[in-house]
Amino acid sequence: MAYTPMIQQYLKIKADYKDCFLFFRLGDFYEMFFDDAMAASRELEITLTSRDGGGEERIPMCGIPYHSAEGYIKNLVEKGYKVAICEQVEDPKAAKGVVKREVVQLITPGTVMEGGMLEETENNYLASISLFPDNSFVVAYNDLSTGETNVTIIDSGWQALLSELYNRPIKEVVVSTDMDHALQSDLKERLQVTISYQDSTAIPDSLNYLMANLTDERLIESFGRMLNYIQSTQKRSLDHLKPAKEIELKQFMSLDMFSKRNLELTETILRKGKQGSLLWVIDQTVTAMGARMLKKWLERPMLNRARIEERFNLVDGFLEQYFERESTRDILKSIYDLERLSGRVAYGNVNARDLNQLKISLQKIPELKELLMKFQNQRVQALGEEINPLDDLFELLDNSLIEDPPITIKEGGLIKDGFNGQLDDYRDASRNGKKWIAELEQKEKQETNIKSLKIGYNRVFGYYIEVTRANLHLLPEGKYERKQTLTNAERFITPELKEKESLILEAEEKSVDLEYQLFIKIRDQVKEYIPQLQDLADKISRIDVLQGFATISELNDYHRPSFNDHREVNIQEGRHPVVEKVMKNEAFVPNDVSMDKDTNILLITGPNMSGKSTYMRQLALTSIMAQIGCFVPCSTANLPIFDQIFTRIGAADDLVSGQSTFMVEMLEANHAITNASENSLILFDEIGRGTSTYDGMALAQAIIEYLHDHVHAKTLFSTHYHELTTLDQSLKQLKNIHVRAEEYQGKVVFLHQIQDGAADESYGIHVAKLAELPDSLINRANVILNQLESKQTDSADKSNPLDDDQQLSFFINEKKSNQTEKSFKKNDNNLIQNIKSLNLMEMTPMEAMNELYQLQKKANEK
Repeated sequence: MAYTPMIQQYLKIKADYKDCFLFFRLGDFYEMFFDDAMAASRELEITLTSRDGGGEERIPMCGIPYHSAEGYIKNLVEKGYKVAICEQVEDPKAAKGVVKREVVQLITPGTVMEGGMLEETENNYLASISLFPDNSFVVAYNDLSTGETNVTIIDSGWQALLSELYNRPIKEVVVSTDMDHALQSDLKERLQVTISYQDSTAIPDSLNYLMANLTDERLIESFGRMLNYIQSTQKRSLDHLKPAKEIELKQFMSLDMFSKRNLELTETILRKGKQGSLLWVIDQTVTAMGARMLKKWLERPMLNRARIEERFNLVDGFLEQYFERESTRDILKSIYDLERLSGRVAYGNVNARDLNQLKISLQKIPELKELLMKFQNQRVQALGEEINPLDDLFELLDNSLIEDPPITIKEGGLIKDGFNGQLDDYRDASRNGKKWIAELEQKEKQETNIKSLKIGYNRVFGYYIEVTRANLHLLPEGKYERKQTLTNAERFITPELKEKESLILEAEEKSVDLEYQLFIKIRDQVKEYIPQLQDLADKISRIDVLQGFATISELNDYHRPSFNDHREVNIQEGRHPVVEKVMKNEAFVPNDVSMDKDTNILLITGPNMSGKSTYMRQLALTSIMAQIGCFVPCSTANLPIFDQIFTRIGAADDLVSGQSTFMVEMLEANHAITNASENSLILFDEIGRGTSTYDGMALAQAIIEYLHDHVHAKTLFSTHYHELTTLDQSLKQLKNIHVRAEEYQGKVVFLHQIQDGAADESYGIHVAKLAELPDSLINRANVILNQLESKQTDSADKSNPLDDDQQLSFFINEKKSNQTEKSFKKNDNNLIQNIKSLNLMEMTPMEAMNELYQLQKKANEK
């Protein structure tokens, strides 16, 4: 099929970008053809048309204006697609044949740079993964918009890798082409990321400085994979990339993907949004940089006690001086996103307004520095001393750029008068020329007596004298040369006007060209300050987060926690930070958490809706807040430093992997049991409820015993199996607590108070009544409950409630006991024979008691 040369050019370029939408520049539009056109019309809801491409059939086509392309590109990238931008790279007037075109940038979910396409308070990470023969993984992270680059080694398996990636806002993952397809599919399905490929890992000599901090060859390889991918897609300067830093995961609390989800640290489970999360509560930052840093701190709570205490001391300093802190907040609000501005400078897509934002920000730095020095806390003063105000850079920008420059940088109007002598000369010629034009217009009006005569300008004809048809007879002959005829007027020029026009336009053209050259020079000078700007951005972010901690602590009555090395938990009047905020005008009932060094497990009983899950979560959230350096919601707190937090709270099927609620529950429980240490915190809520009653109780008891005997982690275990509360008699490190509830006039009243000991009943039917189930249903449930409670054993109903004095092991051995009872019914004379057949030496005391109970029961019936 003989396509036209232009379509052939399109197909040749498209062949190198098969997994992308190719935005093919034609004049003022980006056009798409063939399958791209059909897919884009569907995804972007734009009109699908067609054109003649030289073949037998018309080619599907759609297009978007280039000046509004950003919105369309953002739409596609947010859906996980890649967009290749193909521009004209030669002047169409100089082209012989088809204008030369090349892909100048590949925009992917992980390499977005345009400000309008980024969430200002969120990092936008690209990650690369490398697998090594020792089954270790190395992950490299890069936020291209800020230049941040990190690498880390994960040697505890694939699930640990998934959890690590889940804890970061990853948009795209780069892997080798030979990576196992099953692993690739798992990444896509579990993390909802775009997969890209790069096999080259060699780092160019010119970029060796970026790996100066890396010594492990595995780290260098993974970083090299990512760096090559960035270079191949961006095709421009990467001067803003910071040297890669290794993240040693052992220095931070481990939060697996289950825990981060269940605890709703940065987003809620249902709405997938920030509101309702812990981040939503504690975020009192006022800069985009600070908001991103806070989220990173929350994703990686620290284990280093000295570093945590250092943050506490700074929060104390900000907390002590309200007015100075509020003034600090006001100054910070005027500081723009220095991190991303630096990236745009290096990238070459910064405009004069961006540099003006940089100037405004730098103007505030000396004021901030001076204010921090007024704090009495020496550590806060030190923050001020460390700040470099970059006076030279501010002076450069202040002397060069006007206050309100245009968005475009190629049409002039950017540079201040007095910055460049040559530019001032051009401007003077242009301004004087325009003044002469205005004087000429007045002169011509007087000489011709035509009051409506005017001198105008357009790009096609230049300057002209316009006279309406009704006044043409007033023009003197021979002086005016006709230039253009309009419906109701004629346009003329004169030799004098033509001469002046040449001088004016030459000055304006040279002025615009010179302004552009001067702006590029200024931008290149600013580029030299990028490392210092990034360092300043880091310090501003840190100040913002710490003042935010002080602000939220004062607003919500949070207090400084302390730490101990004895694995003791002692929280007085603890509160759940999120629930407390959501309740607004209602009073939150605070509760204590007490676990001495000899108590590892709190077994929590109580009715549904009474607050068991809230109580468990608030301990985890309090620990996380403490280990990021924030004060915590309680009157006092003395905590161990937890190395890991594991949670199994809530029940939900994993539809992606096709796993049931119970399977998810068991997998999460296994993950916690096998990975926890004695310095970990485990939260298990209603383990075992996803299966039959007896199976569930058996598993719950076995898990509790295993945690008690082998893991020794601090554990909060809530349950509705009241039979488990007798375990405190055999497990020395287990303590019963319950959530208090009272029955009043036939209704249950939840007091939300934690007390020692086990709950006496579950109030399930009362809760159903609160949910306003039909009265007839509630009444029937009460009848059934009374019938069940009147029976000692009912093997046909596995949800049969049990008397408090019956033990879980009774049910585990129920099958054996039932078989004994049936044998009695067949032949009562076998009673003695059955007693003789019991092997008492191999039975546990509980099994013996169960058998004796059945024998006594049968004997009484006879």
